[in-house]
Amino acid sequence: MEKINLIAAFWFFAAVLATVLANRLKISIALMEIMVGTLIGFAAHQLGYFDHLALGADWMKFCTGVGAILLTFLAGAELNPDAMKTKIKEVSIIGLIGFSAPFVGCFLIAYYLIGWNLQASLLSGIALSTTSMAVVYAVMLEYGFNKTEFGKGILGACFVNDLGTVIALGLIFAPFTYKTIIFISVTIVLMFTLRPMTVHLIRRFAHKTAAIRAKWILFVLLAMGVLAAWSGSEPVLPAYVLGMVLARTMEQDGHFVRRLRTLTVGFLTPLYFLRAGALVSISAMISGAGIFLLLFVGKVASKIFGLYPAIHHFREDKKEKWYYTLLMSTGLTFGTISALYGLSKNIITQEQYSLIVGTVIASAVIPTLIANKFFLPSHLLEEPTLDDQVPDEKDIQNKL
Repeated sequence: MEKINLIAAFWFFAAVLATVLANRLKISIALMEIMVGTLIGFAAHQLGYFDHLALGADWMKFCTGVGAILLTFLAGAELNPDAMKTKIKEVSIIGLIGFSAPFVGCFLIAYYLIGWNLQASLLSGIALSTTSMAVVYAVMLEYGFNKTEFGKGILGACFVNDLGTVIALGLIFAPFTYKTIIFISVTIVLMFTLRPMTVHLIRRFAHKTAAIRAKWILFVLLAMGVLAAWSGSEPVLPAYVLGMVLARTMEQDGHFVRRLRTLTVGFLTPLYFLRAGALVSISAMISGAGIFLLLFVGKVASKIFGLYPAIHHFREDKKEKWYYTLLMSTGLTFGTISALYGLSKNIITQEQYSLIVGTVIASAVIPTLIANKFFLPSHLLEEPTLDDQVPDEKDIQNKL
């Protein structure tokens, strides 16, 4: 136990350092955590201490996995169904293009220019078609865009984009079995029953029993995560859907949302982003620099050329269009998940895995860094929002 505490203390020191650097350099904390993690992983590997970082330890995998699930749930909770009805055309078109353009572009690059076999090329196309819900939501939260209709549109498009990735991975590589049917059926049932159950729980116990809302949310998300993994899907997918189901309820309880964000962003996601960076093999990227550049340019260029014309139809301001496009060009969670799936099923080699994951991490950092430095639409942060007024507990009870 002493060793675990020591390693955990080291990683949280790294998280504090990343926060200070992010503040000084005026860039996103999530991106700085990824970069700090990458440098730590490289230094540890060079010094022969990489195994001591506990990146493969069960407790680290659990914390980072729960962090990804909760962050995705909170992102889904930002998407109030009533607000999304007015943006359904926007998020559908942009999300579908955001998936299909890099999927086709990166597949063609991997198959015809790099010379990978058909399955490895398809897997790379899927892994690089993603957008990073974790990074995008962390940036939205940090700057306050999650409260604006602009931010909600980006989050909705990210969901459609990543949904296309999950479906493609399942249709091309994962078998459709009775387990899949059970998972889908339970998810559909929860879409209609979770909110009434949660509202009853809040009315009956929330203001009498300590933290029962957090316990209930964690139980549901982890239970659905287990079911998703058992069926061959990914735990973060039901988390997003259930977040959308509870969006109205979460919107009415600002204090609880703040506490859940503090738990997620203060404790779990620093480990998630630091670990994601530490797993990047800089040596493999240097040795395969040409392939890495081809994949990175292919992903970002196909995203930009596919998305910018589509976003032009929905946004008029130049900064808004470029910011939207660049954030949609990111990748992390589903990209690394897809690459790890390919490695575990022997679809890709260890070297191919490192190159794909390196590209995914680079796409999480570079487009977001450029977007925040040069195209930040700060004028949107002056918009009045429903979240400006936080209801007290009596108001919450009356609304429920």
